[in-house]
Amino acid sequence: MKNQEKEASESISSESDSASFETLFAEHWARIYRLLCRLVGDPAEAEDLALETFFRLHQQRPQSGSSFNVGGWLHRVATNLGLHSIRSFKRREHYELTAGKYALEETAPDHPSEIMAQEEERRLARSVLARMDERQSRLLIMRHSGIAYKDIAKELRLSPTSIGPLLLRAEREFEKRYRALVQEEE
Repeated sequence: MKNQEKEASESISSESDSASFETLFAEHWARIYRLLCRLVGDPAEAEDLALETFFRLHQQRPQSGSSFNVGGWLHRVATNLGLHSIRSFKRREHYELTAGKYALEETAPDHPSEIMAQEEERRLARSVLARMDERQSRLLIMRHSGIAYKDIAKELRLSPTSIGPLLLRAEREFEKRYRALVQEEE
């Protein structure tokens, strides 16, 4: 019997808490939302922060009849959340700008002369590869593409232990032919 009375009083208490929270929400929502809109300048962010403010109020559950100033508490929590959001945004913006600045500094600007020189090098390399033995050309291209020795051996139907020496010979042959072609064109 006492358990039933206790459950009934808790049910009535939770219903009255819910109703009082809804009343507080309706009474203070507009003011808190406007405060946060002015503070953060983004309506969506302000709405999220206002909801977080009221969520914290719901967790706090002030005792009725106490000298708890709900409006003041909501204002303080909303202000703190807004300031924290602004600091987070500024910190994130600083990190992103710094990272972007370093990324731009690290990449060399492509000047037309550099682009033309790279294209000329590619043309010469293709020409040399076309003049070389097919197996040596394939070996160089596959290795330059990052393929492992084992996979190259499988593709070219060679022993994996022979790839190193064959690659060395192919690189020497490529270098010799490349130098000769460059001298020819000068």
